[in-house]
Amino acid sequence: MAADIVITPAAGTWVVRIAGAVLGESTKAMSLKENGYDEVIYFPRDDIAMAFLEPSDKTTVCPKKGTASYFSVEAKSGTLPDAVWSYEDPIDGVKEIAGMLAFQGDKVAVEQV
Repeated sequence: MAADIVITPAAGTWVVRIAGAVLGESTKAMSLKENGYDEVIYFPRDDIAMAFLEPSDKTTVCPKKGTASYFSVEAKSGTLPDAVWSYEDPIDGVKEIAGMLAFQGDKVAVEQV
């Protein structure tokens, strides 16, 4: 694992809401803390309503985590493009987040409940 990345189980129950609607809830989420960045909570796909996610063509590359693929969210209020990302095959040292989902955007709320 990169010296400035720490991945641990996220204590308690975590929920993700998109435009106010609950998209998922998990007691198996993971917390990724990387120096210089806000904490990111990663959710197992089994705990997310995947029917509302549509794969996107967008990808980005992080030298510490690998290639991220993105999903758009189909919400009642409209499509939220590239609001979700996942490292399908992350580099060695951060394999704990492989295939898990992280969320971003002004209409996305990730909260511990």
